[in-house]
Amino acid sequence: MEENDFIVKKCGLKFDPVGLVISYVDMHTNKMRRRTMPLRDFDKNSKIDNVVLELQDSKHKRFINLIPRGQLVRLLTIAKDKLTGMSLEASLARNNDLDKIDPEENLNKVDEETLQRKKLRMDALFERNRKKPDDPDFQYDIEVDFDNEAKIESCGWDSDSDGEF
Repeated sequence: MEENDFIVKKCGLKFDPVGLVISYVDMHTNKMRRRTMPLRDFDKNSKIDNVVLELQDSKHKRFINLIPRGQLVRLLTIAKDKLTGMSLEASLARNNDLDKIDPEENLNKVDEETLQRKKLRMDALFERNRKKPDDPDFQYDIEVDFDNEAKIESCGWDSDSDGEF
């Protein structure tokens, strides 16, 4: 069977024991099925990226590869939070904050987990908004004039008054 033989409809978590649960449609039989994938050796100290890689190389990889990486990381983060003693509501609130993109936030000052989550979210937004050549409203070589000359600010570091390049 190939990966496109299934359409994932829902994806969730089971906490005791920890596992991923997906509901999918088997395209050969047109039946809704449910699969639970146990997260063996998953604990509060597990690295999310390592767990994702292990799942992508497991016997469940044909299902795991159908789940967007951002969603998989979010689910595993919720499971990890639950194992550390955080309530489900607090974990969901924390994950919602991690998934928000604030243009004023300095991503140079965040921890690695937060940075990776923000990057995944930005990649997903980019892919969703990207215009591809086969899209009906795609236009090639769009030219736009920006009338912002009055708003341009100069900075000392970008002036070439010292003559060095």
